[in-house]
Amino acid sequence: MFKGILSPVVTILDENGNLDLPGNEMVINRLISQGINGLLFMGSIGEFFALSTAEKQEFISFAVKTVAKRVPVLIGTGGTVQAEVIALTRFAEQAGADGVVVISPYYFKLDPETIYRYYASLAQTTTLPIMLYNYPDRTAVDLGPELVLRLAREFKHIVAIKDTVDNISHTRRLIQAVKAERPDFCVLSGFDEYLIPNLMAGGDGILGGLTNVIPHVFFSLMTAYEAKDLTGVAAAQAKISVLMNLYDVSQPFVAAIKGAVVQMGLPVIPKVKEPAADVTSQQMQRIQQLLIQAEVL
Repeated sequence: MFKGILSPVVTILDENGNLDLPGNEMVINRLISQGINGLLFMGSIGEFFALSTAEKQEFISFAVKTVAKRVPVLIGTGGTVQAEVIALTRFAEQAGADGVVVISPYYFKLDPETIYRYYASLAQTTTLPIMLYNYPDRTAVDLGPELVLRLAREFKHIVAIKDTVDNISHTRRLIQAVKAERPDFCVLSGFDEYLIPNLMAGGDGILGGLTNVIPHVFFSLMTAYEAKDLTGVAAAQAKISVLMNLYDVSQPFVAAIKGAVVQMGLPVIPKVKEPAADVTSQQMQRIQQLLIQAEVL
């Protein structure tokens, strides 16, 4: 259901840290026009963790209306309060979203049975397609093949997983275990540079932050792969390899990705939600250097 190049969209803010809806509309239109296959709002790079419930609801309604069915709209509804996760998922469903992406609970290191109950309880309250979100660097818990297969077996509207693990073997094991019984189940890598390894292992694509910066490069990479154009694959992959260094420019990496979007010519400001710090002039210089090195600027 969710295949190809998907973008976890940055959330554009004004100088006061409030939602900049015209700026977000520009981001959305740019991504769609450059070939992105689906948009995730309020993922990690969309700063879901720093948005209030009111902001999330406003943004959901805005995003669904603005995208207007041009591509699938996914909403990040995960959190640590299960009732709030269920309520936000219901809101997204009523607003017309095409699916939700739900990170596993974080803070405590939960056992697989507890995580199963979390997702099962959510699945019983919605008919929306659900994408699991595995990000053990943030949750301290890994969604392994056995747990994912159990959920996929029991709930047909649990349809996908974003596997943000810096180990393609982990993603490959998920692909082999789950697709053996659910061939329709989509497995996406959360690391931009793993698009081709994901596809070659039988997966379905990526949901990665660099798509905000160079959507056209990812489009060309997918096109080259499908055409068996090795030269084209190598050229696009080389650009992505250089730009993976953007993730190390700021902590968290959201500020650097926003800075790179601005460097690519979008007339917005790279404001991030507190307590994270906005990108500095020195960091912006480093971002520009990387974009020039990758030959996209």
